Amino acid sequence: MTSVAPVPRLVEQFEHGLDAPICLTWELTYACNLACVHCLSSSGKRDPRELSTQQCKDIIDELERMQVFYVNIGGGEPTVRSDFWELVDYATAHHVGVKFSTNGVRITPEVATKLAASDYVDVQISLDGATAEINDAVRGPGSFAMAIRALENLKTAGFKDAKISVVVTRHNVDQLDDFKALADQYGATLRITRLRPSGRGADVWDELHPTATQQRQLYDWLVAHGERVLTGDSFFHLSGLGEPGALAGLNLCGAGRVVCLIDPVGDVYACPFAIHDRFLAGNILSDNGFQNVWQNAPLFRELREPQSAGACGSCGHYDSCRGGCMAAKFFTGLPMDGPDPECVQGYGEPALALERDKPKSSVDHSRTGERKGPVPLKLLTVPPKKFCNESPI
Repeated sequence: MTSVAPVPRLVEQFEHGLDAPICLTWELTYACNLACVHCLSSSGKRDPRELSTQQCKDIIDELERMQVFYVNIGGGEPTVRSDFWELVDYATAHHVGVKFSTNGVRITPEVATKLAASDYVDVQISLDGATAEINDAVRGPGSFAMAIRALENLKTAGFKDAKISVVVTRHNVDQLDDFKALADQYGATLRITRLRPSGRGADVWDELHPTATQQRQLYDWLVAHGERVLTGDSFFHLSGLGEPGALAGLNLCGAGRVVCLIDPVGDVYACPFAIHDRFLAGNILSDNGFQNVWQNAPLFRELREPQSAGACGSCGHYDSCRGGCMAAKFFTGLPMDGPDPECVQGYGEPALALERDKPKSSVDHSRTGERKGPVPLKLLTVPPKKFCNESPI
């Protein structure tokens, strides 16, 4: 009798990497009309080296050949690029669906109507408070009203299933039911993500990340509502609080295995939350395209090798949480083979109490000067020749 080799579990296939990423994030620009205190990419000013329209189309052609079915477009605020809608149309015409995140600044009634007519575009409106008081403290005065106006325009236009994207902080974790009610009100789906100490988020993480009690509160809420809420792989560090598989989503760090980031100048990073030279795999322009970087970059090959459980190896919850988030450990200065800083068994707390060097990203496009509110929108047809603090977009 011929024996049949066992089929690897899906998570095992993911650990060794795939021919193309499942979740590709592409930041089209660092320009932004807001200056959120927790911005992962420290966005604000446009980078003069930003990829041209044609270079972006060349990337889309490559993604089509690789059979990347959709791309998550972000920034910065991606809609401030004058060619944004052209690139969206080009992607969908080449069988690459688009999910884009926006603060809502350009979701006018006319744009909402155009979006409602497309079957291949998904819209995520960023909102970090269910009230203006909570949201605007993080995202800037007027940003709550701007996001709600965008949601109203999408609903009026008949856009189906917009997403409300929330970064969970200690100030909004009590509003999870309110966020869900907002999503229901606008015919949207709630998507919640974890606050990472990356970019400007490194400066506010100590004050904003949920407390241990709030982590338990968040876990219980997700167990009760998770089937109707999107989380991606944000909260696998919470899995140690319950039975394996109790939380929806992938309980695995997918960096360089199933996810990665393309930044506005063509640099490819292992993870959207890890914009640092340590996790820079290559550049699309100088390294013979995205496919070559994804399939052959030494960093990605390293990440796809079996990883040591390290200090977490003796913990009975390791198979559930897999040691937590690589970026969260790195940017808080903790060992990469140690516990997550928000380890729900408490193993991260002693590590955080020790003296440690906290790396800072070399990428910072923050504007200088005090932020008074949203920056007036002024579209440019070409990137500026130099950085500009006064008019970032």
